[in-house]
Amino acid sequence: MASVTPETLAQNVLAAARTAMEESGLDTGVLPETTSVERPRNRDHGDYASNLALQVAKRVGKAPRQLAELIASQLRETDGVVEVDIAGPGFLNIRLDAGSTGVLAGQIVAAGDAYGNNDSLVGQRLNLEFVSANPVGPVHIGSVRWAAVGDALARVLRASGAQVGTEYYFNDAGVQIDHFAASLLAAARREPAPADGYVGAYITELADQVVKDHPGVLDTPDAVKVFRVEGIGLMFAEIRESLSRFGVHFDVFFNEKDLHDRGELDTAVSRLRGQGHVYEHEGATWLRTSDFGDDKDRVLRKSDGQWTYFAADCAYYLDKRNRGFDKVVIMLGADHHGYIGRMKAMASCFGDDPDTNLEILIGQLVNLVRDGQPVRMSKRAGNFVTLDDLVDAIGADAGRYALARYSSDSTIDLDLDLWTKAGNENPVYYVQYAHSRVSSLLRNAAELKLDKGEEYDASLLSHPRETDLLKQLAQLPQVVATAAELREPHRVARYAEDLAGTYHRFYEACRVLPRGDDRLSDVGAARLWLVEATRIVLANALNLLGVSAPEKM
Repeated sequence: MASVTPETLAQNVLAAARTAMEESGLDTGVLPETTSVERPRNRDHGDYASNLALQVAKRVGKAPRQLAELIASQLRETDGVVEVDIAGPGFLNIRLDAGSTGVLAGQIVAAGDAYGNNDSLVGQRLNLEFVSANPVGPVHIGSVRWAAVGDALARVLRASGAQVGTEYYFNDAGVQIDHFAASLLAAARREPAPADGYVGAYITELADQVVKDHPGVLDTPDAVKVFRVEGIGLMFAEIRESLSRFGVHFDVFFNEKDLHDRGELDTAVSRLRGQGHVYEHEGATWLRTSDFGDDKDRVLRKSDGQWTYFAADCAYYLDKRNRGFDKVVIMLGADHHGYIGRMKAMASCFGDDPDTNLEILIGQLVNLVRDGQPVRMSKRAGNFVTLDDLVDAIGADAGRYALARYSSDSTIDLDLDLWTKAGNENPVYYVQYAHSRVSSLLRNAAELKLDKGEEYDASLLSHPRETDLLKQLAQLPQVVATAAELREPHRVARYAEDLAGTYHRFYEACRVLPRGDDRLSDVGAARLWLVEATRIVLANALNLLGVSAPEKM
């Protein structure tokens, strides 16, 4: 028996509508390419509901209830469908056979780690750039949010069939690097930081390490160059180590300096000039971005011959496109709204469609709170909270979950006290505890030598709490597909919490293991399959967020 998932049921509803309308001489061209079904809040209304008749009835000159009845008559003949009622103005309330629902548990167990994967984005090749902090200090809390969200987004995109390359862009060229090198040299000499320089204990630490690695460097005329090269290298290594500790790994770490060294800025300007959008004015080289909606034209090269940051942005975009990526996705901080117009205009200047080839996501701020008060300062960084500070305070799992749990377009007040609590009010603990509770039950079954067998009677999973749990398990592939399409991995976190709650209610209502020396009943065996399926789905959801699924807590 095949399982009836929300996706297959939606396809069946659409197929029933098409057949019913064809037999009645109605125009099937008004039907959408896809439809969906929803879970009614009231269980008495059935397992799933569809409003397809309401959507198209007017366009074919039928009353919604009349069209709904035509669809229902066809849908009632579908395998796995027990009953279809018409409610209100024309809703289809659908009840499924217990066996067609219960078989899903076995399919999840068979799929294992792959359950939740879907093909909604097959054929798309995306370059996903996130974090991309300047290499002049540790990763700060604003960038940390994108580390968690970006990595989770990459996971759901891949789970939806997209080819994804993750990338971190080091801005290791330009004036800020000069200020960084000068700050390191001043710290090594125990002098005040220069104007526009960088301060904090980390600057002194890096400076002292350079001196340790290069004795006598302070007495050389090229000292600032040494501090520039070695300081950047040390900062790079520290940033990568911090990200790794957070469980975030990139396919590519790309250096801006390489664009300059390889002449890619000249290549990009030549390409843009060939498109007819570059001009010279007062000794500078400009890109006519205002032709494509930007508020003003942008300078590519200043009159003194210095490249602008925007020129490097152009070269970097072109480099990604030349590497075969269909779409460039860039995740930026809350202060970068102004970049959207110029970047989309830049893509147009290259001859691309900015709605197809470029996507810019803007994340909002994160405010840390402890004991009801803002956490503002890092002992090491001096004027900001770092990634390492967050991991030290609440751990990588809680940090990742907390930052990925909310829509990225909303500001987060992250309560450090809440995210360290071992209680149900802590969302990550709530979900991880559910997984450990499931794992504990399965361990107990193994210790008692209770074997669920090679197969089970799916029709026995008919208790309302079992049905609720199966319906929740069935949602994961669509949740992942929606999270990928909308770039909203927080949907996976909220799904995991709902699943944890559904499992806890099932566990309280449905005994799985036998009492005493009783044998494992057929119902108990079926429930062991359901529990194993739940463990897999909880683990898969947590993995999509980059969070561990502990077997014991």
